[in-house]
Amino acid sequence: MRKIKFAFISLATVVFLAMLFSTPLRHVGAQKSGNGDGSGGRLTYPATKKVDQVDDYFGTKVPDPYRWLENNDSAEVAAWVEAENKVTFAYLDKIPYRSQLKDRLTKLLNYPKYSSPSRRGEWFVFSKNDGLQNQNVYYIAKGLDGAPELLLDPNKFSADGTSRLGAFSWSPKGKYVLYGVSQGGSDWNDLYVLDVASKRPLSDHLQWIKNGGGSWLGDEGFFYSRYPEPEKGRELYSKNEFQAVYYHKLGTPQSEDQLIYEDKEHSQRFQGVGVTEDQRFAILSVSERGKGKDGNAVFFRDLSKGDKTFTPIVADITNDSFGVVDDFGDKFLIRTNHGAPNGKVVLYDPATKTWKDILPERPEPLESSGTTGGKLFATYLKDVTTRAYVYSLEGKLENEIKLPGLGTASGFGGRNDDKFVFYSFTSFNYPPTIFQYDIASKNSFVFRTVEVPDFRPYDYEVKQVFYNSKDGTRVPMFLTYKKGIKLDGNNPTLLYGYGGFNITTNPSFSSLRLALLEQGVVYASANMRGGGEYGEKWHEAGTKLKKQNVFDDFIAAAEYLIKNNYTSSAKLAIDGASNGGLLVGAVANQRPDLFRAVHQHAGVMDMLRYHTFTIGWNWAADYGRSDANEAEFKALYAYSPVHNIKPGTKYPSILVTTADHDDRVVPAHSFKYAAALQAAQAGDNPILIRIDTKSGHGASSTTKQLEQTADIYSFIFYNLGVTPKW
Repeated sequence: MRKIKFAFISLATVVFLAMLFSTPLRHVGAQKSGNGDGSGGRLTYPATKKVDQVDDYFGTKVPDPYRWLENNDSAEVAAWVEAENKVTFAYLDKIPYRSQLKDRLTKLLNYPKYSSPSRRGEWFVFSKNDGLQNQNVYYIAKGLDGAPELLLDPNKFSADGTSRLGAFSWSPKGKYVLYGVSQGGSDWNDLYVLDVASKRPLSDHLQWIKNGGGSWLGDEGFFYSRYPEPEKGRELYSKNEFQAVYYHKLGTPQSEDQLIYEDKEHSQRFQGVGVTEDQRFAILSVSERGKGKDGNAVFFRDLSKGDKTFTPIVADITNDSFGVVDDFGDKFLIRTNHGAPNGKVVLYDPATKTWKDILPERPEPLESSGTTGGKLFATYLKDVTTRAYVYSLEGKLENEIKLPGLGTASGFGGRNDDKFVFYSFTSFNYPPTIFQYDIASKNSFVFRTVEVPDFRPYDYEVKQVFYNSKDGTRVPMFLTYKKGIKLDGNNPTLLYGYGGFNITTNPSFSSLRLALLEQGVVYASANMRGGGEYGEKWHEAGTKLKKQNVFDDFIAAAEYLIKNNYTSSAKLAIDGASNGGLLVGAVANQRPDLFRAVHQHAGVMDMLRYHTFTIGWNWAADYGRSDANEAEFKALYAYSPVHNIKPGTKYPSILVTTADHDDRVVPAHSFKYAAALQAAQAGDNPILIRIDTKSGHGASSTTKQLEQTADIYSFIFYNLGVTPKW
């Protein structure tokens, strides 16, 4: 919805393992563990050597015996990866219904999917996936009823479909499209420019851009942020520092790009420049999460006056965030949480340096805000579900947009001369549906919906429950399950959580999840502290020295499900990815008795060293750092998954998934975690790690997604004692 498009995305974050599976399997020793099928048979794991690495943190000696697994480009690590994958896939190959499950998932995903249209002049652009295409394809049409024309097909970026679109930005008049190509799931993007009329790329090619694209200045060029070229061979795991902002003029080589802003005194800052829709102002945002600050500074240049320097709106970086939504004359509409933990929208006048509330803080957190068609659109969260409103530009409430039910609405974007906006609505039993809202009549209607194979929404029940955490905090959780289940404590259940970075785990639909639900699995989504469900106070209550609150909230969710007879420990699996991978790793250590199976994907598992890899330093505002002070070190050391595995413990069945091109949470986290667990496991349950190739923090293609999901669901079914019936 914002009218400013920045050249970076703060968190969300060149092949270096080409030899990964090419190294011959070496002869290695073995240790034993269980296979989880109830037969009492034992798995044989590769022997993983230990080294005498010990680090000193404020006088505390901390061993790191698997430090060598951080060296991702070594032949020794490649051999270990190959040996671990051999064990994992041998286990998965023995699950009798794995192939049929993949076929079922393929059928459930095979339906057309669309994005909302966006406009430039008479042209509308949207993406579509016919069903099983590896990447979404982009089309343009003259008017909403015009015949679609192919604009850009990312499926042609690579032969195997693992290169994907990483950025997409129209020039103001729709003459050009700036697009990014990510190889194998990496966060690195190479930027290119496409001529819309001819559908052909220009000669422009820009490198070393991570998590972002560019912001156009007219049709002649754009601002973008880049890093210095990393050391060859270490592109996917060396630390990313000294980001700088450049201006690129079309038709010129990157070496001639104009440096716009850099800060050589602060290596771990994000800085990006966006241009207002009217092309008058360049807005510079600077943040420093690596130093534990959650906010940003913001500056502007008046391009109409030829300003060469940036004037501060907010000069200092604190824990307060500021985002320019739009400009009106010489003033700026800004969204901020300064003095308003739930967020508000204010009008800033640079001439008088005064601030005026346009949308004052409400009891519900502000989810999004933006201007379109002379109106101010804002969404708020009410117990994790969206409420949408339309205001005048002066902040007067005009009407609420009635949504189909309790769920998640997003979008509400457009240009200032648009007469309508598009938004998407979804929930656990409501597939993503695109609505068109007419500003004049204040009415919404379905613009485009989808037909999911074999899905009948009324076959499933969705309910929201609230439970008390360890300290009495009231926490929400959504439950989705097949109607008619018995509360006899015997239902297979999958509990999901994230709990971090002010990110809200919204109600959302997944056709792949139907493969679980139709087999009687209860799907539970917990909304722990650390997320954005109830504003900044809720987020802050799950950060740094208070991170244990998140784990307590998740454990309490599991206990609620058991106490209320949805399931039992023998039928309960947990799932988390990235920060959620940290979550399930920590709680599996703290309460191994509570869960039967665990899936951990790409988790931040070594909390003492996470900041030393790629963009990891950016997470310090949430986690703290082991080298910052003794209090933060002790808090991290107390729950860090790698450091709290206890030899001789009977752990649940655990499947770890990661990928060779994950340069956001590098695979070394998962390598060290799996190695430590395999060495410590005293029970009969399997500890497996699945390492994908040419994939990243998320699956790099539809093919990869289906393969990975089939293996995860097979593992969960197998260990919960579920035999699927189709």
